[in-house]
Amino acid sequence: MPLVSIPKLSRWETDYISKRMPLRNIKKTPVLRLATAFSGIGAIEHAMKRMNVKHELIFACDNDPHVKQSYFANYDIDDSRWFDLVQNIDGRKFKDKVDLLVGGSPCQSFSLVGKRRGLKDARGTLFYEFARLIDEIKPKAFIFENVKGLLSHDSGKTWEVIQNTFKDLGYNYKYKVLNAKSYGIPQNRERLFVVGFRKNKNFTFPDPVKLKIEVQDLLDDNTDGKYYLPEKGIKFVTSKKNLDKRYTQINGQVALCQKANQQFNWHGDFVFEPAGKVDEKYFLSDKVAKYVMATGTKKFYSKPETDLSIARPLLATMAKMHRAGVDNYITRSGRIRKLTPRECLRLMGFDDSFKIVVSDTQMYRQAGNSIVVNVLMNVLKSMNISSTKINL
Repeated sequence: MPLVSIPKLSRWETDYISKRMPLRNIKKTPVLRLATAFSGIGAIEHAMKRMNVKHELIFACDNDPHVKQSYFANYDIDDSRWFDLVQNIDGRKFKDKVDLLVGGSPCQSFSLVGKRRGLKDARGTLFYEFARLIDEIKPKAFIFENVKGLLSHDSGKTWEVIQNTFKDLGYNYKYKVLNAKSYGIPQNRERLFVVGFRKNKNFTFPDPVKLKIEVQDLLDDNTDGKYYLPEKGIKFVTSKKNLDKRYTQINGQVALCQKANQQFNWHGDFVFEPAGKVDEKYFLSDKVAKYVMATGTKKFYSKPETDLSIARPLLATMAKMHRAGVDNYITRSGRIRKLTPRECLRLMGFDDSFKIVVSDTQMYRQAGNSIVVNVLMNVLKSMNISSTKINL
């Protein structure tokens, strides 16, 4: 039977059919309209990327130019949707155009608790700017993150004002301190999360999950020599006082809380890394090792040394080098190093698709100031946000 040639539809006919005869049973992928303040390196954006949640970035904001550099390298944004200062955002322009607003302002005291004890008392603080955006934009939901100490900050006055402010805004909210190690990341990082909804929602914070990985699972196989500690740093890190008080930790299974100043700080997590693997046949036996390190005879050096910066002359008979007491020997006990910026990012839930475009100093700072991505992923699921549904 000869093939029948089917004429190609014109653009007008295609448009007519698509408008008049829509296909049935085809579900459109939901798109979440997201806005962030005090955005940092985009933990919520990266969480949605990992969860395959389709979203539109309405705006982002941060006052650090280095943060902006990292943000623009990793997310779909341009200058028209970026604000350097949260004070410059006119939320009224985005009213009812945002589904989810996320941010965590730096903590500031509220010196006086006024009669109204709400939004007016928050004026003059960075938290007020976040609250103002909620009031002006009217997002369907918000996530506010901050340090655990906010609950007791300024003798509890700060938290009292914040709670009354959320009530003034007309949002139903819940709050809880969540630890990163309870949501898939081996880091002991406790942070306060506040989740609010414009409509009444049956929301509960996610239950903890069993931790399946350790810090060692996130480490690089090979690291640059610049990350190894000098002798002074090693003495500080390995001191019994610092280890007992948990100021420092070596090869811990769960990391201590990541810090923004890790680049210059010898507190925190460190790795004892054995030296590179060498074939066993090149190691000295115990008997020969004792001989090498013993006091030499009059024919050889009286003070045997290892790990010389300048090697002694090599013998022609290489196979017999170990029989002499004057040859070159090195130790392979290992060294202590700090975590690399990439490892710090992994401990914050950022996978290796995140592009590092700033210096180590800036990357340590940005990672330490971020929200843990895995915690946000679990919170989003509890908010009924996924790749297939967005129910706010």
